[in-house]
Amino acid sequence: MIGCTEHGVPKLAKCGVNQRNTTHCSMKISKIEHLGIAVKSIEESLPYYEQVLGFECYNIETVEDQKVRTAFLKVGETKIELLEATSPESTIAKFIENRGEGIHHIAYKIEDGVANALAECEQKEIRTIDKAPRTGAEGLQIAFLHPKSTKGVLTELCEE
Repeated sequence: MIGCTEHGVPKLAKCGVNQRNTTHCSMKISKIEHLGIAVKSIEESLPYYEQVLGFECYNIETVEDQKVRTAFLKVGETKIELLEATSPESTIAKFIENRGEGIHHIAYKIEDGVANALAECEQKEIRTIDKAPRTGAEGLQIAFLHPKSTKGVLTELCEE
């Protein structure tokens, strides 16, 4: 523990320093790029996002190698990515089968390159799903970190 207040509540470590006083991270994350949401049907889901929340879908595309169809909506600086399986073998189909529709992953925009971020994660013994960046929706270079190493959150690293 880094110290306590007079009431015994733990104080948080300063940003960039962990409890062993070593540097946490040097990758440059500039923002949350998007939030991925697994849905059974984009067509059935879009009315909620467009008519209830007032978002506008600006792009729908299929990413063949990931066996997924995506729809993007903008919320300020961040995007919502709806993910629909195009095959029963896709990770989205398996996710929905096991957990139902809902939040699938969070994606961060990496300013200094996904390859550099992956190397740093592997050096710090973070389990990666991708060993090298690959092309994802909207032409972004992407890679995923395994949720067993990220406190249960599937994490996507993205760069333009």
